[in-house]
Amino acid sequence: MKRNKSIVVNIFMVLTFALLIGGILIGQAQEKKTYINGIDPDFPPFAYIDKEGNPAGFDVEVVNWIAKEMGFEVKHQPTAWDTIIPTLNAKKIDFIASGLSVTAERAQVIAYTMPYYEHKWALVVREDSDLNIVTGLSGGHTVGVQRGTTGANWIEDSLIKNGVDVKMKVYDTFTLAIEDLLNGRIDSAVQDDTMVKQIMEARPGLKEAGTWGTGEERYAYGLRKGDTELLNLLNEGLTKIMSSPKWNELKAKYGI
Repeated sequence: MKRNKSIVVNIFMVLTFALLIGGILIGQAQEKKTYINGIDPDFPPFAYIDKEGNPAGFDVEVVNWIAKEMGFEVKHQPTAWDTIIPTLNAKKIDFIASGLSVTAERAQVIAYTMPYYEHKWALVVREDSDLNIVTGLSGGHTVGVQRGTTGANWIEDSLIKNGVDVKMKVYDTFTLAIEDLLNGRIDSAVQDDTMVKQIMEARPGLKEAGTWGTGEERYAYGLRKGDTELLNLLNEGLTKIMSSPKWNELKAKYGI
């Protein structure tokens, strides 16, 4: 009788232990890691804040798809573009998926995923302007740029530092530059060609004066150096979505 009672007690203890371990494992499986994606809140069609105040855009939707596929949660945090890389390295965000161009200078302080999109720079002018891509970037004309962009860096390094007579006015967002352009305060504005196309569709009175590039202008996600686990997650996720029908569906949706 005592022996049978001992067996029952042992079985009860084993079952209780199994249930406890099972509960812990289930709880661990349900707790997904959350990563914070820093975005430019005014860079359509790749990232922006929609009319309801929610993060939206091509990069936002791609990252949402990747997070679901790879089993993590993601939060999109609007961040000032000119401070986004210091914000990343200060660990206030975990990565940048927001039309971030790959440059040798940035690669010294951050890591990049595989590239996923190629772009050019575009010069936009008022519809009644006779400026072109050469005259608009010389002759003492003023060009508006967004602070911290590769376009701004190119004008500074390739034109102004080499003695070309062009003035550059810097703005926190490209939308502010467009406002000044339409109001006649500047003569032209420079931004990535896809955003310029979106701006011209939304704002009448503008036209594209030309595009240029070296053939090496590419977007990739940026993250802290040494963050191998996240790098692998994002690269695998990008590989999966770029080979799926969802990729072309999103490109068509956002006109890129």
